[in-house]
Amino acid sequence: MTLGDIFRQHGPLYRKRYADRLSASQRQALHAIATCRTEALGGHVYRCAVCGETRYSYHSCRNRHCPQCQHAAAQQWLMDQQHLLLPGPYFLLTFTLPAELRSIARQHPRLIYNLLFRASAAAAQELARDPRCIGGQLGLIGILQTWARNLTYHPHIHYLVPGGGWDPATQIWRAARPDFLLPVKALSILFRAKFRDGLRKNALFRNIPPEVWQEEWVVHCLPVGNGVPALKYLAPYVFQVAISNKRIVSLENDQVSFIYTDARTRQRHTCTLDALEFIDRFLQHVLPKGFCKVRYYGCFRPSQRRVLQALRQWFAQTTEAGAAVELPVAVAPPPAVLRCPKCGQVLTLVATLRPTARCPPTTAEN
Repeated sequence: MTLGDIFRQHGPLYRKRYADRLSASQRQALHAIATCRTEALGGHVYRCAVCGETRYSYHSCRNRHCPQCQHAAAQQWLMDQQHLLLPGPYFLLTFTLPAELRSIARQHPRLIYNLLFRASAAAAQELARDPRCIGGQLGLIGILQTWARNLTYHPHIHYLVPGGGWDPATQIWRAARPDFLLPVKALSILFRAKFRDGLRKNALFRNIPPEVWQEEWVVHCLPVGNGVPALKYLAPYVFQVAISNKRIVSLENDQVSFIYTDARTRQRHTCTLDALEFIDRFLQHVLPKGFCKVRYYGCFRPSQRRVLQALRQWFAQTTEAGAAVELPVAVAPPPAVLRCPKCGQVLTLVATLRPTARCPPTTAEN
């Protein structure tokens, strides 16, 4: 059972019932995932020269929300990030949008998500520049995630942050403690204030309950070793949304069952939803067209690569005997080879199938 199966069976009824409230990105994702790896997108025919077995291989939709298409892209992104890693400890910094603001975020995702990025990154950088904390500029790799494991709406941003900051005045790296980056209580207050000030410029501010600006906003900061494990944890969230096919258990009697792990107890549970409600939960995590869910700040910004190079030189000079810093390197997976499911011999391409329906865009949104 796959997400595409669910969309093919129940997507037409969902579109008929809720067409007036679907965004263009949601309609595109619904269509793309339903046609992914089907004859609608065309494909190729392979045949085994030994036993004559024939295999049809249909094209992928390459929509960034499709769980079938993005594994290879996630692995490529993981390899591309290796050159950004710096020696030393890393931290996973997480900023969560309060529950009272989530309905507005659903209605105005581009506005709220952009503000969530700006306010959280600015708060972290401002606190880090304080000499009482670090006294330098952080490097931040931020990834937006909008879902909890049971597909409910839970917008938050994960930042992968090296343990320290670059002081441009002295041209040195000011290291944080191995187990402590920033005081999260002070960071929470600053984050809330910057988000409030940013939203105040918009007419939506009048719709926000005043008590939101008095409650504590959730900010977490956890040490995550040398950064590679955290990159591996975050990579799937860059190119997938909400649920993978392997978590879907069944589709029976118009009910979808899937498994998830409770974040607090670490116990596995099964959630069963009406098929239309399941589609609704999934589509609320589809991002606006062209929205960039991965952002870089500080020395990790493309325009600051000279600073990053200076940092590498500084680390190289401060290691014992001036030795070069060795960073973990991801290995690219070997190219896939199609083999016969019966005899194991390599399959040969014998025909190309033309699409039978209008195809989604030929390039994935990033």
